[in-house]
Amino acid sequence: MRAVMTLESKQSSKAEKRRKKIIELTQARGNVSVEFLTDWLDVSPQTVRRDLKQLCSENLLRRRHGGVECFEQQLNAPYDLRAATNPVEKKAIANAVADVIPDGATVFISIGSTPAIVAEALANKSGLTVMTNNLNAAMVLSNEPSNRIIIPGGEVRMPDRDILGDGVLEFFNSYRAEYGIFGVAGVSEDGGLLDFHASEVRVREAIRTHCKTSILVMDSTKLTRTAPAVGGNLMDVDLIIMDQHPGDDFSSISDRVGDRLKLVGGDAS
Repeated sequence: MRAVMTLESKQSSKAEKRRKKIIELTQARGNVSVEFLTDWLDVSPQTVRRDLKQLCSENLLRRRHGGVECFEQQLNAPYDLRAATNPVEKKAIANAVADVIPDGATVFISIGSTPAIVAEALANKSGLTVMTNNLNAAMVLSNEPSNRIIIPGGEVRMPDRDILGDGVLEFFNSYRAEYGIFGVAGVSEDGGLLDFHASEVRVREAIRTHCKTSILVMDSTKLTRTAPAVGGNLMDVDLIIMDQHPGDDFSSISDRVGDRLKLVGGDAS
């Protein structure tokens, strides 16, 4: 048994080193082909394809014809910068969500600056049960003693002040809520919901599927942003609250969404 485990660990170590080299080479060249990697690494095309499949599933690289390439943008903007962007629009969105959530409701709140601002708008509510991995939201809502705040275990990511780790997905899968409030990094023209990491997509989809009413909160700048990980679609969401109409590029999607799209403008009165 020990010999088998040693063999498996050696193979795993070789694969990790090989995949690290693939990432470094792709970053240096912009893109690489399966054929080139086969010669460069001196391994079979099947081994290269397995490595590329794994790297793409982790959103470390992106598939292209015959090989892989780097993402143009893989990092999100700093949290403080995101929180300070379009504050009037985000407050109007948050106030619209607060009009929907009654006292005593059970609520999921995702990570992100806009969901945190929604939590501020919910500060006058009482008797809420909130499940969140967004510590900014948890702290704001904990000021009301009648609220019940439940957070997962894991690592706190700074300066975002949210909780990451394998336990977060299990956490949201273990609860059910009346309302699920979440943001996205961006939206593709076919309505696909984008985030920067596959783990963020999985958690967001757990929030959406385990609540009775899913609420996507985003300002219109998200329609021009790209991110590598995709999961879910605007058509899957019960209520979409935005500051302004998504425009001609998204007209077919917005027409299909219909009255599930609520526009609140930038008036935060």
